[in-house]
Amino acid sequence: MTAAAYPGAQREAGAFQEAAETEKKIVQILSILSESPEPLGSITIARELENRGVFLSERAVRYHLRITDERGYTRPAGRDGRMITQAGLDEIREALAPEHLGFIREKLEMIAFETTFDSVRRSGLLSINTSLIDKDRFKEAIAAMMPAFQAGLCVSDLVVTANEGEKLGSVIVPPGKVAVGTVCSVVHNGVLLKAGVPTDFRFGGLLEVRNARPRRFVAVIEYAGTSLDPSEQFIRARMTTVGETARTGNGKIIGVFRTIPAPARGILEEKIAQLKEAGIHGVFAVGATSEPVCQVPVGLNRIGIVQLGGLNPVAAAVESGIPVDSVAESGLIEYARLVKVGEL
Repeated sequence: MTAAAYPGAQREAGAFQEAAETEKKIVQILSILSESPEPLGSITIARELENRGVFLSERAVRYHLRITDERGYTRPAGRDGRMITQAGLDEIREALAPEHLGFIREKLEMIAFETTFDSVRRSGLLSINTSLIDKDRFKEAIAAMMPAFQAGLCVSDLVVTANEGEKLGSVIVPPGKVAVGTVCSVVHNGVLLKAGVPTDFRFGGLLEVRNARPRRFVAVIEYAGTSLDPSEQFIRARMTTVGETARTGNGKIIGVFRTIPAPARGILEEKIAQLKEAGIHGVFAVGATSEPVCQVPVGLNRIGIVQLGGLNPVAAAVESGIPVDSVAESGLIEYARLVKVGEL
């Protein structure tokens, strides 16, 4: 006999389905709150849910908000409504992880497509990573990052900052924090794409450096098989030695591996030179056609490119004991907003 033949089983199945639907609605509400720098009330949330194809009454929204309050995902903000907490942000990331397998690769491709930076005119949008630092440790963090910037273990020594309540990329800076935006390696791929050169985003990894030269990848995470950015994971796991690499030329840093069609080598070299003139570096090694680079095999008629991770300076700060929360590939900003890190 099937489970449907038992009234008790039917009730259990119905309760399970109802609970699953409630959890989906909670995640949708948290997602809306995460995108707003201001507190939101039930009316505004209900309207935004409707725009996303989820129909809940204002009363139903208030019911779900009571649940999120109890779980610590949200906090009341007076008559204005609710604000999302760090626990709420963590819940969104964890709840959506199965749906986001391969999300990082798709995100990289989208950001490359949306890049409008013109390296000759030095204008347009380029990609950044956003890192949040306690306000009272900001100067200490920048000091810890400086050797990595000075050693060239970065995409650029151009950065952007934002204060609490402001938005940097997709990140709203919370109270007591300062945000630092570092240029992301995807800027190269965005510029190449605008020149008609597509990129195959392979993986992010832990790159061993010997005598200031790239040697091999000792750990890799393929973009197609993860919902989390590899750079964030390696930094969080304290697997980098960026500070030591900056001092001695030997250590482990964040690197990324891409490939492009071999006939595009001339365009690649031209764009690398133009980007350098605009203060953007980050290409660590370029291989020969169909030849391995840093011991990584490359397909037929492809060129392997090893690029530096934009979060390497941030990794140096974390290595020195300073807490930093980072969001890689957090969005796009105008090139004109960037300043030399030494000016901070």
